[in-house]
Amino acid sequence: MNAVVSAPDKQRRDDARNFARLPDPFPMWRGGQLHGAVVSYETWGKLNDARDNAILLFTGLSPSAHAASSPEDSSEGWWEGMVGPGLAIDSNRYFIVCVNSLGSCFGSTGPASINPATGAAYRLAFPDLSVEDIARAGYETLRSLKIEPANTVIGPSLGGMVVLAYAAQFPGATRRLISISGSAAASPFAIALRSIQREAILRDPDWRGGAYTDEQPPATGMRIARKLGMMTYRSAHEWRERFGRLPATPAEQSPQDGPFAPEFAIQSYLEAHARKFVRAFDPNCYLYLSRAMDRFDLAAHGSSHSAALKRSAVERALVIGVESDMLFAIDEQERLAKSFEQAGAITSYAPLDCIEGHDSFLIAIERFGNEMRTFLNQG
Repeated sequence: MNAVVSAPDKQRRDDARNFARLPDPFPMWRGGQLHGAVVSYETWGKLNDARDNAILLFTGLSPSAHAASSPEDSSEGWWEGMVGPGLAIDSNRYFIVCVNSLGSCFGSTGPASINPATGAAYRLAFPDLSVEDIARAGYETLRSLKIEPANTVIGPSLGGMVVLAYAAQFPGATRRLISISGSAAASPFAIALRSIQREAILRDPDWRGGAYTDEQPPATGMRIARKLGMMTYRSAHEWRERFGRLPATPAEQSPQDGPFAPEFAIQSYLEAHARKFVRAFDPNCYLYLSRAMDRFDLAAHGSSHSAALKRSAVERALVIGVESDMLFAIDEQERLAKSFEQAGAITSYAPLDCIEGHDSFLIAIERFGNEMRTFLNQG
């Protein structure tokens, strides 16, 4: 049975999260199951009487469900300027539900959550996580709200994979789909990169086989993993225009760094973001989500990508890619759009020439917003 549940840790006055209880047991796509699992989500707008105006929004690897500010939480969201009244994803028109991924650490059940069977954190006892599990958790969240089907499912990056898994697993569960800088199957380059990021964490002595403490996490490994990620989330063109060979300021240098201390502003920028990430994200959750991305292949749901999409019964699809994206390359987006066309969906394809690389969807809000607004207004 599905039910919306209150958050046991919802203590802040500005906490806009709600929690949906997943079916118990919750079967995992690669085997195993969860008991007492929940998904954290936030909403904007109102569900209409016909219950047909819901947009389900999945996130990238690391964000929470807080996509935008709201009366319940006025802090800036990760997609501020995109979600809200009169914006591209218009809360005056749609009821928007953004879910924190299953396996993450911002309220949804994941490796950092308490295992009810032991009373301790799951850590590596958490079952194998797949993109399909994240999609199913979002599907069950909508069902808990008595919404079926969704008007549109939207996802960037990891979310761009999840929306494909959603459509493939639940034919007819959404009429429209927007995939932003996602992939129908992880590329060798992306797999190689993420494997090195995970290795940096796994080889950190403080990882301790997954049994690290909050006081002493594998911070060095997480910092290196995040820096590697940041290098592929943006583009060399942007780095050149933004930083050039600007030196690091004295305030950004420390005598403790020794003779090889950061000398350039780009190094200080990466270090600042890496340190912030260490404080914000759980290492085991990162490992599980990263591996799930590597393993995803839409063809597992059909003889080909187009066959899987044909079964989905998606009527309209928008695929957005960025020409400077080295992580989810533009040719992957073009192939995905062609797969939708072959599946019979009315397909729009938007290759954008932003210089900010993979993270463009977080930065070039107006350009991405225009594409989505046009698509959503087509009915």
